[in-house]
Amino acid sequence: MYTIEEFDVTKTKILKYLLYKKRTEFEIRRKFSNSVEENLLEDVIQELKENGYISDENYIERAINEYMAINTLSLKEIKYKLLSKGLNSNIIEQYVDKNIEELNIYEINSAKKIINKKSNIEENDIKAYLYKKGYKQDNIKQAFEECMNE
Repeated sequence: MYTIEEFDVTKTKILKYLLYKKRTEFEIRRKFSNSVEENLLEDVIQELKENGYISDENYIERAINEYMAINTLSLKEIKYKLLSKGLNSNIIEQYVDKNIEELNIYEINSAKKIINKKSNIEENDIKAYLYKKGYKQDNIKQAFEECMNE
């Protein structure tokens, strides 16, 4: 068992870690599992989840918006990045399914940026590159069509 003081100290430590940069539940567990007693860590995480400080669903939404704002990634690459943070694939898929139209538009625009950047390379090589990066075939096709019409 642990004291209220130990709980508060641990909670403060984890909150500082969280507020410095948003983290997933998995990242918090990995960081503190060796230094904090298991029951104490579990209780602190539970309280932080109840108070909205830890939410993998919110993390996914924020992370995807960040990726979309600064990178040219395929949807598949975004999913891999989220999985590497220890997020549950079901939660990721639910978010993707709910926002598939917006994500497809992002992927097409992302592919168009790459196509325009690599305009001195043969079309088939660009298509192969995009496909290898995980872009959907339909989105690659549409991106090329839109680039030709611009």
